Amino acid sequence: SPAQKLVFNRVNGKRPPLLLQQISAPEECYTLAHEENVRFVYEAWQQVEQQLDGSRSGESACGPVQYMEKTPNPGLKNFVPIDLEEWWAQQFLAKI
Repeated sequence: SPAQKLVFNRVNGKRPPLLLQQISAPEECYTLAHEENVRFVYEAWQQVEQQLDGSRSGESACGPVQYMEKTPNPGLKNFVPIDLEEWWAQQFLAKI
C-alpha cells in the first residue's frame, strides 16, 4: 500500500510566527568523509601551487604546467566570470 502523507493543520487557521532561526540558513553538518575529502583536495592544491611557484622561480625543470590558450576563443571575448560569493549574498538577501 502507498505510504500515507503527513498533514499538519494550523491551529485556528493561523500561521505560526517566523523565528529568526527559520529565516537563517540551516546549520551545515559535515561528515568525517567530507572533511577528509576537503583536506585531501586542499593539501593537493597547496602542493601544486608550491610546485608552480618553484617552476616559475627556476627551482625545478619539471612539474605542473599552467595552461594558457594560444588562440583565445572569439566567442568568449566579452566573458565576465561570475562572483559566486556576491551571487549567493544576493540570493540570501532576496529570501529575507
